[in-house]
Amino acid sequence: MLIARLTKKKKQFDRAGDMPADLARNLHEWFRVELTYTSNALEGNTLTRRETAMVVEKGITVGGKTMVEHLEATNHAQAFDWIDEKSQKSLKYFTEDDLLSLHKIILSGIDNHNAGFYRNVPVRLSGSRTVLPNPRKVPDLMSGFYKWLQSKKDIHPVDLAAEAHFRLVTIHPFIDGNGRTARLLMNFILMCHGYPPAIIRKSERGKYLDALEKAQTGGSGVDYQQLIYQAVDRSLDIYLEAMVGDGDFVAEPDDSLLRIGQLAKQTDVNVSTIRFWLTSGLLEVSETTASGYQLFSTSMVLRVEQIKTLKEQRYTIQEIKNKLTP
Repeated sequence: MLIARLTKKKKQFDRAGDMPADLARNLHEWFRVELTYTSNALEGNTLTRRETAMVVEKGITVGGKTMVEHLEATNHAQAFDWIDEKSQKSLKYFTEDDLLSLHKIILSGIDNHNAGFYRNVPVRLSGSRTVLPNPRKVPDLMSGFYKWLQSKKDIHPVDLAAEAHFRLVTIHPFIDGNGRTARLLMNFILMCHGYPPAIIRKSERGKYLDALEKAQTGGSGVDYQQLIYQAVDRSLDIYLEAMVGDGDFVAEPDDSLLRIGQLAKQTDVNVSTIRFWLTSGLLEVSETTASGYQLFSTSMVLRVEQIKTLKEQRYTIQEIKNKLTP
C-alpha cells in the first residue's frame, strides 16, 4: 500500500511542473546539509546539524571536533553535489568507476590509501551477527552487483534504490565508508528517476541497523523496506508542501541538543539563571523548535561552567561577556 502512495505522490509532484529556481536551490541546500548531517551521524560523527551547516556552508571550523569529522562533512556535501550532477543522466550510464569515484570523494583526506579501492582484508561489523564476504570474493560480487543493477528494468524505482543500498552494504566492498556510499547510491538512483533523496534520520539508527541485520541474517526484509519507504514518503511531502508554499523543511529534533531544563540540570544551575544569562548575551541558542522550545548545543555546558567560575571571581556580567567573546 505504501509503494502505491509513493507512486501517487510522485505523480502529483510531476504534474506540478518545474519549481521556481530559488525554491529548487533552497531545497537542494537543505537536503545537502540534512543528508550530510544524518548520514554522518549514523556512523558516529558528533557534529550537530547546526555545526554541520557551519562547516559545509561557511567553511567554519568547530572547536572540540576532530579534523576527520570536519572532512566527513565537507566530503559528503561534495559527494551529494556529485550525485546530483550525475543524476541528470540515465542510471544506465553509471559505471563501476563512478562508484569508486564516489567512494574516493567520501574518504578523501581521511584514508587516501583506501579511497576508491575495494578492500583486500576481512572486516567485521561491531556488535552485529552479520558475516561479511571474504575479501577475495569482493571483485566478483561487485561485478555481479553491477550486472544486476543494469539489468533491472521492471522494478519500482524506490524498490530498486532500496535493494541497491541493501546489496552494497551486504557486500561491504570497502574498508570504510560503506554506509555513506550505499546511502548516496540509493539517493542517486532515486534522483535519476525524479524522486527526492531519502533521509534516514539519526533517531532511526537502531531501527535501521536492526532491519539491515535481520534481512542479512536470513530474516524478513519488510522492516528495512518499510523504513526506506517512509524516508522517501517524508521527502516527497517536503517537496510537495514547498511547492504549494507550506514548506518549512522541518528536520527531526537534534538529540545532541539540550533543552533549557536539561542544560540547567547538567550544570547544576537553575532555569531562571540560565534564562538571565541567555538574555544577557552570555549564552547562545542553537535552534528553536516549531513549538518554541529553545535548544542549546552541548558546548553551552562548558560555557556555563566558565560563567560560574568567572562569577565566583566576582566579575560583572559585562566583564564576563568580554572575556567569553573571542
